[in-house]
Amino acid sequence: MFAITRNHRDPAGEALNLERRISRLFNEALSGFDWQYRDSAGAAWVPPVDIFEEADSIRIQAEVPGVKPVDVKISVEGNVLTISGTKQQTAEERTERVHRYERTYGAFERTFTLPATVDADKIRASYDHGVLTVTLPKVEKAKPRQIQVELQKS
Repeated sequence: MFAITRNHRDPAGEALNLERRISRLFNEALSGFDWQYRDSAGAAWVPPVDIFEEADSIRIQAEVPGVKPVDVKISVEGNVLTISGTKQQTAEERTERVHRYERTYGAFERTFTLPATVDADKIRASYDHGVLTVTLPKVEKAKPRQIQVELQKS
């Protein structure tokens, strides 16, 4: 009689472990940068974001498909920007067989530490096709400027 052992892999556990490893790598890589973020422990899901810096502003674009703009809250307290909200689950048609549920629903939250160069009083947000764009204008003194070189008369 032979004993056969099988290695039962848990795909969900492996994906979670991979997500944690990637998150740790990003946090280590960005440790000296002002864009460290802390995700809420109670969040059901975390929307991915892209952050762009331009001469006069910084833009954060968050993917929040299926989230209504009225279900999104953006707040600034001190130098911390928080984007939070809820993705509501729509009533599903009951069928005899469901093959897979992969979409996530529920509360989400992302927080970002703002650099001192941001003018928090002029932050604005827009929403288009499931993408939330938060524009963080820079204070006037932080914007790059050109200095004219003058010729000296001898």
